[in-house]
Formats: sequence, C-alpha cells, structure tokens
Amino acid sequence: MRVLCDRLTALVIVLGLLFAASLARAQGYDAALSGFAKDSFGDTETAINAVAASGNPLAAEVIEALQDGRLLFDPNDKKVYVRKKSGEIMDAVTGRAVIGAPPAGLKPVRLNNRLRRAIDAAMGALTLLSPDAGKRYDAAQAVFKARDADALKTLDAAIAKETDARIKRALTEARAAITLNLPDAPEADKLDAVSVIRERGDQDARGLLAGIPANAPDQVKRAAADAISSIDTRLAMWNLVQNAWYGLSLGSVLLLAAIGLAITFGVMGVINMAHGEMVMLGAYTTFVVQEIIRAQNPALFDYSLVIAVPLAFLVAGACGVLIERTIIRFLYGRPLETLLATWGLSLIIQQAVRTIFGPSNRDVGAPSWMSGAFELGGITITYNRLWIICFTLAVFFALQGLLRFTRLGLEMRAVTQNRAMAAAMGIRTARIDALTFGLGSGIAGIAGVALSQIDNVSPNLGQGYIIDSFLVVVFGGVGNLWGTLVGAFSLGIANKFLEPVAGAVLGKIAILVLIILFIQKRPRGLFALKGRAVEA
Repeated sequence: MRVLCDRLTALVIVLGLLFAASLARAQGYDAALSGFAKDSFGDTETAINAVAASGNPLAAEVIEALQDGRLLFDPNDKKVYVRKKSGEIMDAVTGRAVIGAPPAGLKPVRLNNRLRRAIDAAMGALTLLSPDAGKRYDAAQAVFKARDADALKTLDAAIAKETDARIKRALTEARAAITLNLPDAPEADKLDAVSVIRERGDQDARGLLAGIPANAPDQVKRAAADAISSIDTRLAMWNLVQNAWYGLSLGSVLLLAAIGLAITFGVMGVINMAHGEMVMLGAYTTFVVQEIIRAQNPALFDYSLVIAVPLAFLVAGACGVLIERTIIRFLYGRPLETLLATWGLSLIIQQAVRTIFGPSNRDVGAPSWMSGAFELGGITITYNRLWIICFTLAVFFALQGLLRFTRLGLEMRAVTQNRAMAAAMGIRTARIDALTFGLGSGIAGIAGVALSQIDNVSPNLGQGYIIDSFLVVVFGGVGNLWGTLVGAFSLGIANKFLEPVAGAVLGKIAILVLIILFIQKRPRGLFALKGRAVEA
C-alpha cells in the first residue's frame, strides 16, 4: 500500500509540473502576443522571437500571418487577431473565430526589412521539426540565410532526429552558419563550421565565409580564405558547365531553325529567304491552337503543343509546296533570283500576319510539363530547354530515317545527285521538288512550335534566325544533315563562351569572322559531300 501511495504521489507531482510548464508556456505566449500591439519595430521583433520560442501550436500560424500582412491588432484593448486566408477573423490567443462583427479600427502589424529577416528565421525554426520533408529542407535553408542564434537549440534537436541525408546535410550547414557568427563559439567549432560551409560550395557559402568578422581568430580566417579560393575554383568550373549547357540549348534552337533550310538550300540549292517566315507560321499555328483550346476545352491545354506540332507541319508544308509550285519552279539554277524573290515574299508574309494578328507579341503559354527547372550539381536546367533539345534530336533522327529508309527519301537523293538520270528512271522530278520544298518548310513550321516556348511570337520571329541558319548550313557542309547537327551545336557553344568575354554583339561578329576564315580553308564546310552529289 505504501508503494502504491508513493507512486500516486510521484504521478501527481509529474502531472503538476507538466501543468505548470504548460501554463507557463501559455502565459509566455500571451505575453509575447502583446508585443505586436505596441506598434513598435523593436517590440515586434521581441514578440516574433518569443512567440516562436513559446512552443504554442498557434505560433506558426501567427508568424505566417505576420509575414503575409494578415496579423492585426486593436489599438484600444491591445488584443491581437489573425485574418485567415478565407477572410475570417481569429483571436490569436485562443485560436477561435471572432463571433459577430470584428472589432472596429483593427490595424495590421507594421514590418520592415529587419523584421522580415526575423520572420524568415522564426518560420525556419518553427518548421525544422515538421513531418513534411520539403518543409524541413526549406526551413533549413531559411535558417542558413537568417543565421539566427535562437534557432540553435531547435537545430540540434532536428539534426539528432533527422534520417534523410540531404536534409541532415542542410541542417548541419545551417548550424555551421550560425556557429560562424557566434562571437563566443570555440575556435575548434568555427574551424569545423568553415569545413562544412566549404563543402556546400555555392555562392551563398562564399558570401558567408567572406563575411567572417575581422576579430575572428587568425586560424579561422586562414581556413576561410582557403575555402573561398576552393569555392571560387569550383564555381568557375560549374560556370563553364553552365555555359556549355546554354550553348547546347542555343545549338538545339539553331538546329531546329536550320534543319529545314539544310534541305531546301543544301539539297535543292535554293536560297529561301522566306524560310524564317515558315518558322513564324508554325509559331502562330501554336498560338491559334492554344486560343481555341482555351475557349473550347481548357483541360486539353497541357496537350496543346502535341496537337500543334502536326498542324504546324501541315500549314508550313502546304505554304512551302505553294511557294515552290508558283515561284521557285521557274527559278531553279538561278540562285540570286530565288534570293530576291523569296526575300520579297518574306515581306509579304510578314505584312499578311500583321494584318491578321496585329503587330504586337502574342502570348503562347507553356504546358505544366515544360514549366520549372531543377538543379543538377551546380547548374540550373529548365524543363522547356531540355524538352526542346530532346524534340530537336527526335526531329533530326526522324528526318534521317525518312531520307534513308523511305521511297520518298530515295527519290529525293536520286534527284539531288542526278536529275536527268532520275527522270529517265521514271521519277517525277517536279513532284519530288515540290515535296522536298514542302518537307523543308514543314520542319521549319514545327521549329516554330518549339521556338514559341522561348521567344516572342511576333511577325518578326523568323528574321532572328534566318542568318544564323544559313551560317549553320554553310559551316556544317551544304547538303549534309550531320554537318548541320555538328555545326549548330558548335556555333551555339562557341557563341555562349564568347558572349561573357566580348559581349553579345561582338561575340556574333567574332563568330562570323571565324566562319569566313574557315570557309576560306574549307569551302564545302565541315562535312563536304563526296561523289556524284558534288556534281549536282
């Protein structure tokens, strides 16, 4: 019996202590809230830290409301309220909705930049132990940037509890950032913190190490200087990789724009200055498709580009066949006259589009699967550019397959190599000419679908790519699709590496000069045609 009494006594004491602690926390939370009603930046900062440290379940909602401008106070009775996103007014102390009309004269709690940093730190600390892994990671990043020493205790608890390696590393980096800014932290701890920040290796880490106080121990400053040097080397390497990615991205755009020209100019020998307008027609086809989908069935918007690709091919291809049958067929063997005729035609098409759609840019939206970006090592890759590269390569290999393994491709190559012999073998050369020109124009149309995602859709869209397309075809080797592929990616990468050094305009001039010098040495380009194809 005595043992039972002792246990009951101990239980009562424990429950009493828990109740007292809970009451103290509640009183601390209530007292902290009153700081928001004093309309003073200093009191508000104190209140932010106290509410975050109170452990009250309403603390996160109150701080979030303050961040969004939804935390209100009554200047008369000094009570604090939260306006929920639904518009309902809630008592910040009890968490209950206000019955009836809310008090008159409620004012929002004022903020400045210093308070916003304090809010970021508080929100980070409050969500460090969240069950949601994404929130924990974001909280760790917020604490890393805020470097609030008040979050140190919560960080230690979060690190001890964390099982996800990626999040644990982010939490450790946040702790190291705080340690570096603690004036009374042991030198050994600061050296460990420098090592952790060095491993992070991004621009934020460099800025943190560069901001170490001047009164820090000499050994810590030397370690920070070494870490900054290492980070600079790593950032320079990733910058080269990023430029190479940008170059591949630009090269894919050039390849899309030039691959159709490689057929009409490289295979047929026709200088088509209206090729850019075929690209523009493909982009406007995408715009029309999206407008119809928005009006008729918005649920299909994510499939708009898939629908637009065959339609753009048909529209631009039909225009190409019409141009060949009405203009080009009379000008074969007269390249200068085809240049002048198609240049005039390009102006007519541009003006027709201006008349129909207007001169201003048109909005072509991106489907959800082409929106956003992701980090790969130290570079950022956007989904729209990644999909365009994949789409470009798919178009290229599909065209290669068409030329090599289909009857149309066989007849196209036969007419290209020896028109008279092909006609003698029964091939209708006029029909092949029209289909070839239509194929090149149709590919330009589907290039317009892709370009609508990264460029302004306007009547001048094609003019920005026509010169570069000719450069790609000539540099790679006239009539050689593999040369067009290599030429496009080579020029894209070279352009992106020259731009940071010489600027955009001088970089393009330098590329042009280099191509002119190259053509002097190799007039037929990188991959010159051999055999009877050269005689065509």
